[in-house]
Amino acid sequence: MLHELYNYLAIQAGNFECGNPEKLKSKCIPVTEAQEYLANVTGSSSAKFEAALTWILSSNKDVGIWLKGEDPLELVTAVDKVVCLESARPRMGVSCRLSRALLTAVTHVLIFFWCLAFLWGLLILLKYRWRKLEEEEQAMYEMVKKIIDVVQDHYVDWEQDMERYPYVGILHVRDTLIPPQSRRRMKRVWDRAVEFLASNESRIQTESHRVAGEDMLVWRWTKPSSFSDSER
Repeated sequence: MLHELYNYLAIQAGNFECGNPEKLKSKCIPVTEAQEYLANVTGSSSAKFEAALTWILSSNKDVGIWLKGEDPLELVTAVDKVVCLESARPRMGVSCRLSRALLTAVTHVLIFFWCLAFLWGLLILLKYRWRKLEEEEQAMYEMVKKIIDVVQDHYVDWEQDMERYPYVGILHVRDTLIPPQSRRRMKRVWDRAVEFLASNESRIQTESHRVAGEDMLVWRWTKPSSFSDSER
């Protein structure tokens, strides 16, 4: 009887996995249907069927049959709680096994190529990011050089009485070096250049002066002391 029940459930589960030609709602066969099938095939009574279920519940062996209740996740401990029976080892035909194996293989290949494409795209994105950072770094150093030249030239002009003050406004330098249409795009480069000068360039001092009634940050060129002493 258990052998017939095992085969029936295995075949039904296999059919469900392989296109479900019998339009089953689930691999778990209702207990009434399973009982009717065994009664028709083996002529066994409902008492024997219940005894078989009781043996499955109490047995420590893996008989390949799952007994499930209303909640599939809840462990069934009594025969009257059994709602359906499901095979733990669906029996499938050769063509079904081959098609499922092929589908699994194709799925794995697609996942592999998707992951490969994702990693390749990530690598391209990182390379692009690194290149942009290098370009920004180079642009920052070029901006620093231009700022130094402007501030130094302004100081030289002041020494020759060509400028009124020995210092020059920071925003004035920015407006001189960067055209209006490029200021938003170059803002990060400019800010990094200003920060670099404040931290690494001793020849340029940042000061605050009142110009035209407004406080303004300015740069002043500071000559090395040896040069200043020799000129005196």
